[in-house]
Formats: sequence, structure tokens, C-alpha cells
Amino acid sequence: MFDPHAYGIEVRRCVIDDETVFQARVRELPDVAEYADSWTEAYDLAVDTIATTAALLEEAGRPMPPVAKPADDWSGRVTLRLPRSLHRALTDAAESEGNSLNQYMVNVLSFFSGYAQAKPFAKAHWVVAERPVQPSASGHLRLVHSQDYTGDHADQTNLAAVL
Repeated sequence: MFDPHAYGIEVRRCVIDDETVFQARVRELPDVAEYADSWTEAYDLAVDTIATTAALLEEAGRPMPPVAKPADDWSGRVTLRLPRSLHRALTDAAESEGNSLNQYMVNVLSFFSGYAQAKPFAKAHWVVAERPVQPSASGHLRLVHSQDYTGDHADQTNLAAVL
């Protein structure tokens, strides 16, 4: 039996146009965002949207995205075999930042996980800089800027280093 309450609904307080509202997002339906004056109302709107989406998809003969497994289903432990040279390079990088190898690898994986999720958005809104940039030691650093950037000076816009 279909249960819209089983979906991953996250409700958070946010400020929009100087007004505090509650935003409800559905993990399995990333385009869904509901806004309300209270946490309960935002949650209820999200549940209603899930049920409505399921009904519309059923009418169209399309499947509803399945409920995502909760994070509790994973242990958080991964055994990984690395080439010795990569192990040494990662250890050196971690030590240079004053982190353990484990924390360094979590940071790197978190960064790239977020980067992969943001890449479609980034491609639509950011372009690679035309002017030359001093490469990093690894040679993977590129300077990017907003497509709206029209000035000659880096301090006139938000710049980002992308690996």
C-alpha cells in the first residue's frame, strides 16, 4: 500500500524576502518544495504533493520513485584498497592540512559528492575563465566565474576554484 509519509521529507526554517517561512523538501522528488507559515503545514503540504504526484504518475502509467533507504541502513565503514603511491599522496596531503587520513578522505569524498550533484547547475551558471591561472601543484585547478561577470577584476564577482 502506498504511504506518502514514508518518503524523506525535510522541513527547515528559512527567510525569504525578510519573512520567516518553513520549507519542505522531498528527497525522492528533488523538484518539490513547499512553503508554509508553520512546520506542520509545510510537512502536510509535502505529504499532499507526494500523494498528488503518485496519483498523476499512476494515471500516466509511470512509476513513482521508490522510497529511499534511510541512512541507518549503512554502517559508514568502507574497506578500500589503494595503490601505494595514492596512499602515500593522500597521507601527505592529510598531514599537510593537519588532518587524519580518514578525515581527509571524508572531506575529499564529501566535496566531490556535492560537486557531482551541483555539476548540472554549475554548468548552467558558471563558465571557465578566459585568462590564464596559475595551476595548482596537481595541475587540476581551474578558475571559474559567473556568466554574469563582465568586469576585468577578480574582486568584482564571486570566483570559485574547481578541481
